[in-house]
Amino acid sequence: MLKYRKIIKNIMRLKSIFTNSFGILFSRVTGLGRDVLMASALGASIWSDMFFVAFKLPNLFRRIFAEGAFTQAFMPSFIASRHKGVFATAIFLRFLLFLMAFSLLITFFPEPITKLLAWGWSSEQIGQTAPLTAINFWYLDLIFIVTFLATLLQYKEHFVTTAMSTALLNISMIAALYLYMKEDPKSVAYALSFAVLIGGTLQVLVHLIALQKFNLHKLLLGGWKYRKNKDVEEEKKHFQSLFLPGILGNSTPQISAFIDTILATFLMTGSVSFLFYANRVFQLPLAIIAIATATVLFPAVSKALKNGQEEVAYSNLNKAFWLLTFLLGAAMLGGILLAEPIVWLLFERGKFTSIQTLETVTVLQMYMIGLLPFGLAKLFSLFLYASHRHLKAAKIAVYSLITSVTFSLILMHPMGASGLALAGSIGGWVLFIFTIREVGTERFLEIIKSKRSLYFVIMMLIFSFVIYFMNQWILTIIR
Repeated sequence: MLKYRKIIKNIMRLKSIFTNSFGILFSRVTGLGRDVLMASALGASIWSDMFFVAFKLPNLFRRIFAEGAFTQAFMPSFIASRHKGVFATAIFLRFLLFLMAFSLLITFFPEPITKLLAWGWSSEQIGQTAPLTAINFWYLDLIFIVTFLATLLQYKEHFVTTAMSTALLNISMIAALYLYMKEDPKSVAYALSFAVLIGGTLQVLVHLIALQKFNLHKLLLGGWKYRKNKDVEEEKKHFQSLFLPGILGNSTPQISAFIDTILATFLMTGSVSFLFYANRVFQLPLAIIAIATATVLFPAVSKALKNGQEEVAYSNLNKAFWLLTFLLGAAMLGGILLAEPIVWLLFERGKFTSIQTLETVTVLQMYMIGLLPFGLAKLFSLFLYASHRHLKAAKIAVYSLITSVTFSLILMHPMGASGLALAGSIGGWVLFIFTIREVGTERFLEIIKSKRSLYFVIMMLIFSFVIYFMNQWILTIIR
């Protein structure tokens, strides 16, 4: 009977992974549709650069919060809490009030933060971008609410609402592009900015509906009623000690891309856009495969380690490792070898020219070099966060970030935007290597010593040959 229960549990977990992956896939496909329309409406121009800079900071925090960083800091503390409602309510109010105050400050003084995002721009460009920054920044408040509610739903092992909800943001922006496509670029940029807020509001609403369905609203209402309970003070302090290291440790790719955007403002016009479009393609397999798997596994790993079931946690790691390695390896090779057909198919239309396609292709290929290490680092880091080793994860992230920024400064002038992307991938390999060392090199060696390693190498070689000849055939058609 125990054996059958274990099989059923594994099947349900695999189902959750694929359900979450499907939801993320749907959101990312609508995101690509949005980016295709955006490329057609704005191309890789000064106005596309300005919108991407204005959207960069809230989008950075969206990725940090929504893709696990907040959850991996909050979830272990929430599971361990003896007063879950009071603890959750206290954390929610503290963060929300701080973010609202910060958003008001940016609304009244948007130019300093815009200058921080685009050091290489003139004062005129900063002045034009600042109002867009003020509008877009309020999305940060909305995405925090979404992420907080999503974490409570993940505790109940419900993932699909969060995975699908990003599509609402994309659909809102697609609607704005559809309505304002033929207007001047300035009107398009403002329409997109307001659409971001509408999409964020819709995301909050669907999470509130899901919260009520699982009766989790009672948890928060009870937490509000007993919010002055002093017994959670130690729990809040413990969470605070984990939060900043957790955010830093889990956000290396996002922080690296954020810094790259700043550095790209010193390069040729369109460099910010090349990075954005290429990174969007790169994020598709990373989110569908790695982030979806990590999101589903994290509550189970946290509960297993809390209950002293270390072997159960590592058994989940072993199975997930090979699933990720095969899928991410194939996606990495496909992205590198098929970069030109992919960019041509998605973006080359309207104001997006063939020259801009070639620039974006080299950036995408450099990003793809880092797909496998970033994805596997995401998986192995689960054990650091689940066992409250957030500070270790943060130190590893700092090593990776220093490597990435150093190589960005070295490569940005000889290679342009593609040098910035390559530097990020080098940082990804550093992140992966140091994460493996901290989790346990012996454990990693045990995993890769199996026959699956040989199967992986053979499959990747066959896949490379097939994709290479497919690419040559496609290029003869589109050129």
